[in-house]
Amino acid sequence: MNGISRRAAARLAWSLVALSVALLLCGIALSRTTGATVPELAYGGRAELDVAVHSLATLLTFSVVGAVVASRHPRNAIGWIFCSMGLVVGLNTLAGGYAEYWLASGSGPRSLGETAAWFSSWSWIPLVFVPTSFLLLLFPDGRPPSPRWRPVAWCAGLGITGFVVGYALEAGPLEDFPQIANPYGIDSPIVEVVGVAAGIAVGGSMVASAVSLVIRLRRGGSKQRQQIKWLAYGGAVVVGAIFVAGFIAIWNANASIVVISLSLLGLPIFTGIAIARHRLYDIDLLINRTLVYGSLTVLLASAYVGGVVGLQAVFRALSGQESTLAVVASTLAIAALFGPLRRRVQAFVDRRFYRRKYDATKTLAAFNARLREETDLNALSNDVVGVATRTMQPAHVSLWLRPDAEPEASNAATIEQFGHE
Repeated sequence: MNGISRRAAARLAWSLVALSVALLLCGIALSRTTGATVPELAYGGRAELDVAVHSLATLLTFSVVGAVVASRHPRNAIGWIFCSMGLVVGLNTLAGGYAEYWLASGSGPRSLGETAAWFSSWSWIPLVFVPTSFLLLLFPDGRPPSPRWRPVAWCAGLGITGFVVGYALEAGPLEDFPQIANPYGIDSPIVEVVGVAAGIAVGGSMVASAVSLVIRLRRGGSKQRQQIKWLAYGGAVVVGAIFVAGFIAIWNANASIVVISLSLLGLPIFTGIAIARHRLYDIDLLINRTLVYGSLTVLLASAYVGGVVGLQAVFRALSGQESTLAVVASTLAIAALFGPLRRRVQAFVDRRFYRRKYDATKTLAAFNARLREETDLNALSNDVVGVATRTMQPAHVSLWLRPDAEPEASNAATIEQFGHE
């Protein structure tokens, strides 16, 4: 992509988006033709509608973000990687839809149907390993931090390829279509060895890619650090959603899967925002608000549950039965605690995670209070220099005060008036 223009890159990127969507819609149409008669064939028994919606959301998110990045920065490999991932989703859906159609109708070449089912069973692997390895290594400019990191990219590429080969050549029934034996399976221990070695290579490249991102954070400028914060925030959202989904799975497993799927889609969105540098410095406010209201939610929820349980125990001890007053009292207590607790949590977060900004705010507030009472110009000048040094931390500070000509003119007029008298 070195010699491609932005206009040509935009046309190519959005053409890939359109092609990916067309492939996906064709796959969904093929799957729908068999869904009413043989629903158990749909991707190993999963709900067909859920699979279609998830595939469409994944494709659009990666493809659109990739097209936007590739259009603005044609030399950034991340945009083209995202577009390719959308294309893989479209091909995966088309292959799976055709395999279902072939199994249900029996029409078409057997080799083509089995090959489509075989491709659909392993083509999801790049969707998992490419973002977690190449994205961290190439973020945010689409290049490794230095030429010394290129072996990591080669290791990741070879590892993913080996993992795909080991999975695709594994003998036995296909995972998504257990009624079909792997037409290209090889019953040999070499395939297992290749898969294990590839897994080790992929894991090592992921760790090295994460280390490269940390090095960029420490050595990069302010803009690059803000970009990495966006990516880190997206990763934190995914991890937090996985923990939340674990609790939701106790009551509803499908809802937990939806939560994880939606959170994973946030990663390319945050990546696109960081690369496009759209409202780049808003990430600090976003992180601050997430820390404050996330902690506040946990505290209030714990206080609410503890209050209800405790008051219900008191009511049972006094009257032998539970009462709705426990819920009402706990709700009123939470409403009363919200404001003061939010201010305390905000102050704690500012002191703990934004110490420099917190100290600067306190310094400016104290200076503002002294400014109302200070009358000595020299003392005020020293205060201004001191405040600027502590808050902005510049390399050099100098203060220049413009002389006021009005008092001199007023004094001259007064002297002339007295002279005439």
